[in-house]
Amino acid sequence: MTGMIVAPQPEAAEAGALVLKRGGNAVDAAIAAAFVQGVVDPLMCGIGGFGSMQVYMPKRNRHEILEFYARAPLAATPDMWLDRLRGQSRDGFAFLLEGGISEQGHLAVCTPGNVRGYAEALSRYGTIGWEEAMAPAIAEARRGVMVRPHMHWFWTQDQSASGQVNTADKLRLSATGRRVFFREDGGPKRPGDILHNPDLTRTLERLAKGGPELFYNGELAEEIEADFIAQGGLLRREDLAAYRLSVAQPIWGEYRGHRIATSPPPASGLSMLQILQMLEPFDLGALEHNSAGHVRLLAEAMKRMTLDKDRHMGDPDYVDVPVARLLSKEYAAEQAEAIRRGERAVVKRLDRSQRETTHLSVVDAEGNAVAMTHTLGSPSGAITEGLGFMYNGTMSRFDPRPGRAASIAPGKRRASSAAPSIVFKEDKPFIVIGAPGGSYIAPAIAQGIMNVIDFGMSMAEAVAAPRIVAVSDSIDVSNRVPRFVTEALQAEGYDVKRSWQSYAFAALHGILLRDGVPQGGADPQRDGMALGVR
Repeated sequence: MTGMIVAPQPEAAEAGALVLKRGGNAVDAAIAAAFVQGVVDPLMCGIGGFGSMQVYMPKRNRHEILEFYARAPLAATPDMWLDRLRGQSRDGFAFLLEGGISEQGHLAVCTPGNVRGYAEALSRYGTIGWEEAMAPAIAEARRGVMVRPHMHWFWTQDQSASGQVNTADKLRLSATGRRVFFREDGGPKRPGDILHNPDLTRTLERLAKGGPELFYNGELAEEIEADFIAQGGLLRREDLAAYRLSVAQPIWGEYRGHRIATSPPPASGLSMLQILQMLEPFDLGALEHNSAGHVRLLAEAMKRMTLDKDRHMGDPDYVDVPVARLLSKEYAAEQAEAIRRGERAVVKRLDRSQRETTHLSVVDAEGNAVAMTHTLGSPSGAITEGLGFMYNGTMSRFDPRPGRAASIAPGKRRASSAAPSIVFKEDKPFIVIGAPGGSYIAPAIAQGIMNVIDFGMSMAEAVAAPRIVAVSDSIDVSNRVPRFVTEALQAEGYDVKRSWQSYAFAALHGILLRDGVPQGGADPQRDGMALGVR
């Protein structure tokens, strides 16, 4: 086996694998698969979304993070929604406003970056052309998309108790949404049904022929602006024309002799590294996996990470994020000692989940590795009539209160929960990993890495093992964590909340390289697969 791709969608994994078989490199495979993901999982990502990718190409001496995050519209202001603030989601992912205006509709949309990011990745690192990369997605769009179990669960879940807008209600906002996602009787389409979206097919065909500038400076930009003006949104052609991505160096951490490269702020690689470094002083491997002692240590590290994230995380072009201090060995040792003394961190939210993202990991025969996370942040429900794709709904991630790290500002990149990561062993990639899942991403990736390094699991075992998260003042556990464990934690005074899901809290997708041989793991939560290439 000379290459592998892991993705939450079988169609995307197949598209990437075929690119590898034809001699394309890991970046070529990643971008072809990413376009397919936008077709077969249209509420998780697409050309209306944004993302980032870590690219490691040793023969070219390239190791970079390509950042194509969403940016607040240029017309946005720090206090524009202050009087509409009603609360915050329990996981801290979204700020809740009166009428859900930052979650659904055209006001919820930030300037998309995916088209620019995909194009830059191909020109900077790839070997295939733009049209060739888009061809598998166009073929999938023409064929129609079969509804998978996770897709159906996602758009039928009831989030009303949390104060958030239900996805089904977002899908009903547009004529396209009502045509594509619902049956004739008005109910949502079910697993096995086929989604037909000819408008999206035509848009992808236009984009393939016209190139990425069609989206940012051409006819598509004109059509997007006209729709946003008509619907009272903020996005304009000036936002699209002014959009710029960035290229950053990875930030690095260490865990038990392994060096870990991940995404810098405004992404959440910093948060993932903090969890690992706080727990490095503890001999986790001597504990029973998911025992009360193990879960307690995980939870206390996650809560401390969350406090730092809430306090500091934002776009470093606008706020000072103290990366060096938060990743220092001294700071990690201080936090570890507080945990050892039995001190409990307290996370407070404003009074008053899983998130809409996808990921892929790829390695190829040349030793290249790609970890890519891209997303809609959350689907806005806004679809320009005739274009067929949904826009991101990421304005809800900005804090409506001025003067904070995550406050709104024109052109500001919204903080991202993504953390596409590569773990190195003896200067070679050992684990290539990432996940969708909003605020749960950093805790999930940290647990996946620890599952391999501390508990000796295979990649498939590591991504499927029951997880916990503690990004509020509760410990949330997968339903496969034994009740005798949670009862012991409750007896200690912890508030424990049990998920009904067997595979809960983000969805890990990773590749483990042992002696150069890739071993893939696709989280069972998302219907995906790992596909090797010989």
